Amino acid sequence: RENFIHLCNPHLEKMKEDILYHFALGTGTHDFPALFGDVKFVCVGGSPSRMRAFIAYIAEELGLGSPGGDYPNICAGADRYTMHKVGPVLSVSHGMGIPSISIMLHELIKLLYHAKCSNITIIRIGTSGGIGLEPGSVVITRQSVDATFKPQFEQVILGKTVIRSTNLDEQLANELMQCSKEIGQFNTVIGNTMCTLDFYEGQGRLDGAICLYNEEEKLQYLKEAYDSGVRNIEMESSVFAAMCNLSSVKAAVVCVTLLNRLEGDQISSSHDVLVEYQQRPQKLVGYFIKKSLGKV
Repeated sequence: RENFIHLCNPHLEKMKEDILYHFALGTGTHDFPALFGDVKFVCVGGSPSRMRAFIAYIAEELGLGSPGGDYPNICAGADRYTMHKVGPVLSVSHGMGIPSISIMLHELIKLLYHAKCSNITIIRIGTSGGIGLEPGSVVITRQSVDATFKPQFEQVILGKTVIRSTNLDEQLANELMQCSKEIGQFNTVIGNTMCTLDFYEGQGRLDGAICLYNEEEKLQYLKEAYDSGVRNIEMESSVFAAMCNLSSVKAAVVCVTLLNRLEGDQISSSHDVLVEYQQRPQKLVGYFIKKSLGKV
């Protein structure tokens, strides 16, 4: 069964050309089905360098590239996001925070629609702050929750508050968990992910330029989050889940924890340790893609 991208926008049908401005791509200048029609897996992450490293990693894992091979940035005509492709895998950076990833997702979803892609799986791979987990643990998100622990994404549209669901594909989460067990290299859990609007006060840190609460209040809040099922904190998962739901796209969020927020606020691990941590979601998702393609 072919599951195509669902677009919740009837106005697009009336447009002679659709310009994806932040990608420097357009339906009048590029053949989307020829460029992207074979895509089945889309991996997105905040850092351009990390997503460039991921495409090189997955190319080697799938046997589709040579060591040190060059994977040009498809969005080189713009400077907001980067995009790389090898075989059926697309790797795209999304920047930091809800506004940045939401802009990217609008254009990515339209790109996949114009390319007539079907049976797409989109996975966000990234870093996060853990709650009650050892640094280096990987969290597969069950559902994204807001800063009050509700599984919803709230947005003001035309002056009215709109609330959207942030549930993620349960079967996909379980498949990823099984892949982690088969790899057997690092601790992985399925849990809720809290998505906040900023890195400091919104996440209860004590080390920002502004902080008008004390450590006891901070720890009480984080323990309440833990008791509600939250296992990590980041800044993109809610709108990611909401937009993928509306577009009928199977989606997952896989993030490594860089620290345990119950024990501190600052990331103090060495550069080499952090690099290894950041490779864990790539390894897990890379294994999942290989297994899905029958290459394991």
